[in-house]
Amino acid sequence: MVVKRREITVEGGREMSNSKAAVEAAGGANVKARSSLWDSIRACGIFGTKVQKEELRRRIVMPAYLRSAVAESIRVRDVGAGVSAAAEKRSGTEADEMPEAPLVVFVNSRSGGRHGPELLIRLQDLISDEQVFDLSATPPTHFVRYGLTCLENLASLGDDCAKAIRAKLRIMVAGGDGTVGWILGSLGELFVQNREPVPPTGIIPLGTGNDLSRSFGWGGSFPFAWRSAVKQSLFKAVSNPVRNLDSWHVTIIMQETQGIQLPYCLKPLVEYDLNQFSYAGFKDVDIQRGLPEKVSCFEGVFYNYLSIGMDAKVAYGFHHLRDTKPYLAQGPISNKLIYAGYSCTQGWFLTPCVRTPNLRGLKNILSLHVKKVNSKEWEKIPIPTSVRSLVLLNLDSYGSGRHPWGHPSPKYLDQVDITHLSDWQFYLSSFAYHPCHFSILSVYYEASYRRFYEARADDGLLEIFGLKQGWHASMVMVEIISAVHIAQAAAVKLELRGGDWNRAYLQTDGEPWKHPLNREHSTFLTVERVPFQSQMISGK
Repeated sequence: MVVKRREITVEGGREMSNSKAAVEAAGGANVKARSSLWDSIRACGIFGTKVQKEELRRRIVMPAYLRSAVAESIRVRDVGAGVSAAAEKRSGTEADEMPEAPLVVFVNSRSGGRHGPELLIRLQDLISDEQVFDLSATPPTHFVRYGLTCLENLASLGDDCAKAIRAKLRIMVAGGDGTVGWILGSLGELFVQNREPVPPTGIIPLGTGNDLSRSFGWGGSFPFAWRSAVKQSLFKAVSNPVRNLDSWHVTIIMQETQGIQLPYCLKPLVEYDLNQFSYAGFKDVDIQRGLPEKVSCFEGVFYNYLSIGMDAKVAYGFHHLRDTKPYLAQGPISNKLIYAGYSCTQGWFLTPCVRTPNLRGLKNILSLHVKKVNSKEWEKIPIPTSVRSLVLLNLDSYGSGRHPWGHPSPKYLDQVDITHLSDWQFYLSSFAYHPCHFSILSVYYEASYRRFYEARADDGLLEIFGLKQGWHASMVMVEIISAVHIAQAAAVKLELRGGDWNRAYLQTDGEPWKHPLNREHSTFLTVERVPFQSQMISGK
């Protein structure tokens, strides 16, 4: 059963309602990932409205002179060239061509195996070449910097059609979660530059996990009957409602290191002042080691999750294999098989972690402090000894549609704090997170109380949970039990210490890296919510 929250906005989160009526209304159903096959059948029009190509084009295609202006601005990277092109090609009949919701599509042609290039051609045929961009040739930053600026300049010159197009514009992204995050990050610059409205974004899933796509109702995999399904997706993008998505800014400060290979989502900061960072706030928490005189600093944004430990190590192995032998990773099914193979060979299942220092629990190298809802104080949260992977999750979907936070019962959400329970109590209490299993939580109500909330992507909270050995993670992935609930936080500080460990594995939104650890100095991570929310088109 799931407790529905009252729509009362609080700083960094939402207040929860525990009324009996809400409990009964929840019904005890366990939400599962949507079936890709069922989505495909519905998208074909058998159970829905068949989408005609001309009707679709009438709703989403921009007037020809504006399409040409935007494309020319991006091609030559000059806004003035686009404005001149618009003046040359404007015919005076554009008011009759005004679309209901002009749509621009970005396609990662390298995603989805062989489907990426085929999908690009299909979308260009459905819409127009000027409104469909291949990300390998046109990065989203160019669209924001030149394409949207061209529309804004035309609007400032009195072009009412360009003004309406800019206000109604919507974005579709064909790619995986990493691609979607890339687009959202580029659109986020519009908030920073006060260039609102920011176009909302929909998704055509082409990746492996597609958790962002699942969370917003666009399905978990590329549709089986994709030619018909693509038209249905574009049609839904025209008028479906818009939802909010939190994003999280992560800053990393460590000893100055040369040659570290960072994921795309993290960028080095060449100039910075340590006093301007929230790391000055580490003076308010208990840290075991300090910073050296010379440091390296990195920052980035994530939308799905940040994780430390064995799951990141498995992802790192997969990405290394895909880079060296790309012919082995040709689609979601083969990718998941490779992931499963790495999970079995990286020591998560069969290697005794008590004998090998680099396989011991994260408690040996990691300290966790969180700031909770409506709190200005930092609280140190103990990490269970057996936890070997720590995940900070923003969505309600993880690992290809799994729900590791589970669907906790109302009493659990309201009262139980299991961070003080022993390992065997953690394991047993996991069964109570699912209403289909017997409840034994009453045995542990003597523990200190801490309130948890139902997970949502727009509540200003990160769900922090742990995975133990591979067997525990496997049961979490098939949703027999839930992960180890550790905390929910509006901000997080992490300290990584070296020693017997000389490296750790981390990942953000599926992009892993190997992080060096120093015996004398710590690495510090701060995670804080971005002050604005991304706009997502709902697929439902």
